[in-house]
Amino acid sequence: MASQDSAILSEQPATPFHDIDHYLAIPRVSGLALSPDGKRLVTTVATLNSKGTEYVTALWELDPAGEKHARRITRSAKGEAGAAFASTGDLYFTSARPDPESPDDEPVSALWQLPADGGEARVVLSRAGGISHVMSARDTGATFVTASVLAGSPDEDADEARRKSRKDNKVSAILHSGYPVRYWDADLGPDQPRIFAVEPGEGKERGKPATVDVAAPLKLRNLTPDAAGLLRNADSVVSPDGRTIYTSFDKPLAKADSRSVLVAVDVATATHRVLLDREGMSYFAGPVSPDNRTLVVLSESDSTPLEAPQVRLHLLDVSAPGDPEANLRPLARDWDRWAIKAAWLPDGSALLVTADDDGASPVFRITVPASAGEARVTRVTRDAAAYTDVVVSPDGRSAYALRSSYEFPPEAVRIELATGDVTRLQAPAERPHIQGSLERLDTTAADGTRVPAYLALPDGASAQEPAPLLLWIHGGPLGSWNAWTWRWNPWLLVAKGYAVLLPDPALSTGYGQSFIQRGWGEWGKAPFTDLMEITDAVVERPDIDAERTAAMGGSFGGYMANWVAGQTDRFGAIVTHASLWALDQFGPTTDASQYWLKEMTAEMAIANSPHLHVEKISTPMLVIHGDKDYRVPIGEGLRLWYELLSKSQLAADSDGRTPHRFLYYPDENHWILQPQHAKVWYGVVEHFLAKNVLGSDLPLPPDLGLQPDGGRP
Repeated sequence: MASQDSAILSEQPATPFHDIDHYLAIPRVSGLALSPDGKRLVTTVATLNSKGTEYVTALWELDPAGEKHARRITRSAKGEAGAAFASTGDLYFTSARPDPESPDDEPVSALWQLPADGGEARVVLSRAGGISHVMSARDTGATFVTASVLAGSPDEDADEARRKSRKDNKVSAILHSGYPVRYWDADLGPDQPRIFAVEPGEGKERGKPATVDVAAPLKLRNLTPDAAGLLRNADSVVSPDGRTIYTSFDKPLAKADSRSVLVAVDVATATHRVLLDREGMSYFAGPVSPDNRTLVVLSESDSTPLEAPQVRLHLLDVSAPGDPEANLRPLARDWDRWAIKAAWLPDGSALLVTADDDGASPVFRITVPASAGEARVTRVTRDAAAYTDVVVSPDGRSAYALRSSYEFPPEAVRIELATGDVTRLQAPAERPHIQGSLERLDTTAADGTRVPAYLALPDGASAQEPAPLLLWIHGGPLGSWNAWTWRWNPWLLVAKGYAVLLPDPALSTGYGQSFIQRGWGEWGKAPFTDLMEITDAVVERPDIDAERTAAMGGSFGGYMANWVAGQTDRFGAIVTHASLWALDQFGPTTDASQYWLKEMTAEMAIANSPHLHVEKISTPMLVIHGDKDYRVPIGEGLRLWYELLSKSQLAADSDGRTPHRFLYYPDENHWILQPQHAKVWYGVVEHFLAKNVLGSDLPLPPDLGLQPDGGRP
């Protein structure tokens, strides 16, 4: 037995990042929900199924005090998500698992309830079109859901019948009369989202014996029957008293443009009124104050070719009479950060928000001043971590959040609001061990601007054994390398001996509006030169091998990788994923053309388009694209691939051979979501880098069915 145990231990990799199968098996935590009494904290954990082909989610309960072990409270092959506590302490969630009481029905995403005092979860509401999101009023038993209906359905019975007809007749056609027609990887229509109140239905059937747990059925009341497609991608919140839902409506404008207006939906009458509607501005609802009087509003100005968008926080007095615009006041107007996801303190004295800030995304407290006062912004958490899903305890002394950084994936923590001290709660899984080190560094651009970055180094990197360098360029471009990522995880490549550089060039968030503006409308200038200057600084280090380097990026990062390829031959290889190639083609074909076409004029798009420099590309490129990517349509990848083979300096020769490669996924979108496809992704990337950067040969993933070098037979 001892020898068998030793054999098993010897097969274990040094860390999960040394073996892709172990990496993919790391449990993934997302979302937090806190019970009204503050005694129960629930999160969602995704784990691989037994075949390793997809992730399945389950709900886990955590101890807010941090004393008890985490425990799993749901389990099914279909998984559970969207946890929300009712004021009664009952836990609602959505799941497509079969209903034990209706085993012959086709499973759909239904509304389930787990009683506060324990017991089995049960279906409380199911409908043919499924349920996508649950909201509960904090102070009352009111519950609301978001669900989709076919646009012309007068009621639920008609909606079910029409869905059945489309399915039985195998009809997938969609007739559009407006824009947009798709979003990320989803075809929009004929479904349209609506907000429903969940209310008691007809009583129990009389005359038949039953157990005492039999409850009256629930029914849905449509609160937004005339919303058409205006609720697509809306942010909605419910007031603590359950009387009003505040949400954004996507208002259509001339020439296929649109912007978001803020509306209030009256629950009692199922009517709505527009609160904020201003030209050139979009509004989104934040949480409602504990006294139901004040709504947090986030505004985003329309971008122009010369001006980056500005994101601001406001307070709207929804109890005051008159024009809501007159009752809107800015909050922390001089704070130069983009705040997201606010949560009120129970006494209404302040808000908790998160915001990108110099390679982190801390929790901040913003005081809510009197009408004539000025808000004060204070950083609560002090570590270089990113916080999300912030919820506040009923006594206002603590907050709970998910925290991550490049040193660990998301984990639930308790934050002491008076001191900023953070305690990791007992978790559903251990934090994965990492071999290597993480450094924060920077350089100075030609215009004097600081260009910051993270550098992940393998153990053993030294002047005697310098590490090859991978420059990773983040997407967005309005984003930052500041949180754990499952898609672009540096430690997988660090485990292979590479150093990974993660810079925040011009256009990155967390450094103020002027840092974004530096690169606005000129992607090929400051963002590019920032990347080259930070790379120059890093390759001067004795523990970095300046002769073995590669550049990689996805989405905007893929655009920048393409631009880099046409501007310099300093890298041994370039990996470009879901990338923009021809900006004149991309603009009208992306799923959000109305946004993109405001960002650059036609002349600016041409000036910044990588495709015009294809003849200068002399670096082997690995192109990766998914056919279901609607944000950066497959046409970008197809055109890039053809033009590399026909016009670059490494074009296909007379035998059709080229060092370029194209990894194509017919059924993936902007991201690679299927675990086995992610395994192939990393396998092909490692093979390509080894061949062109290290001068070595690694086998390709066998599921590709190709020769080891990936070439033609």
